[in-house]
Amino acid sequence: MRFQFSNPFASGALSGGRVSAAVLALSLSPQAAAAELPAGYTQLTVPGNTEMRGTASGRLNVVVWYPAPAGTVVEPIEVGPPGQSYFTEGAAAPGAPLASTPAKLPFVVVSHGTGGTKMDLSWLCAELAAHGYIVASVDHPGNNALEAPTVAGQTLWWQRADDLSRVIDGVLATATFGPRIDPARIGAAGFSLGGYTVLAIAGARGNPALLDAYCTRKPQTPVCSGEATPTMPDVSSRARALAASDPAFRAAVLANSQSHRDPRIKAVFSIAPALGPAFIEESLASIEVPVALVAGFDDPILPVTDNVIPDALAIPNAELTILPKPIGHYTFLTDCTPHGAQTFAPICADAGPGRVAVHQATAALAIGFFGRTLNH
Repeated sequence: MRFQFSNPFASGALSGGRVSAAVLALSLSPQAAAAELPAGYTQLTVPGNTEMRGTASGRLNVVVWYPAPAGTVVEPIEVGPPGQSYFTEGAAAPGAPLASTPAKLPFVVVSHGTGGTKMDLSWLCAELAAHGYIVASVDHPGNNALEAPTVAGQTLWWQRADDLSRVIDGVLATATFGPRIDPARIGAAGFSLGGYTVLAIAGARGNPALLDAYCTRKPQTPVCSGEATPTMPDVSSRARALAASDPAFRAAVLANSQSHRDPRIKAVFSIAPALGPAFIEESLASIEVPVALVAGFDDPILPVTDNVIPDALAIPNAELTILPKPIGHYTFLTDCTPHGAQTFAPICADAGPGRVAVHQATAALAIGFFGRTLNH
């Protein structure tokens, strides 16, 4: 494991217990330092396994981000009702054409956290697109902010890895993006439960019994108390009841312990990954692709000592970056508008320039990592 306790901020950047100003201080690979293009994005749907998680459509909602031609006019990325957006960060051009060169581009699929959306990591998706990547982020059925949560959506972790594989299939099948993607250069990135998801698609396997044992020892930990799943805080008891009454669900839960490795994934960037105690350690040790992990030292939802650090110790040659106090868990979500900060106070507590600075530093790490691992 290669470890760094990284402070990407100039001295004096910490003010009043919170990051208030920052200067990027990470060395970037040649790929990361390349001239940026405007980012474009478009929405589409692809076939997916959704029914068990409460969505009858059989379709996954996806945003595809990509480099647009130089000179393309961009606009602020805003999430929420028009004129009352909750989140905003960065800029991109909706519906812009795809840049004509180079002929082939690397591709990254992106997974959000519990109760999130495909726009939660727009700061990372747009930045990767500006540096020459096609990126696809997906709403995970039964576990996103746009529809009612379901027990299956919260607990069938492996189906999230399947979502990413279906997104790869679907985007490769499009006339616009498929011919431009280099199938030998596909990576994955995710946050929180999405961080778990991308480790799963790299070959890690989870065992719900291991998580139950952890929660017996540490019942007040947010992932055990329900704090980490606020839309369904009693999800564990609901899952046990459903497994007892529904053989199909019980079999699906057991599939969490099977491998859902997609061999097309060549590198994984995991941000504040969840469910560290649920991983089968030998499955982490069997991961063969490059893995980089990033988390905040002050993460109260997924303590680094129980999650990202054990993950990194078990994965061969993993790169681990711990960002310093006061960086926590929700710091990695897209920045909040004043309206969003009023509406979603718990996840917007550190919104503002400090959060954006963390995003810039984390995106630089991702661009450098994928530049080394996907651009051979």
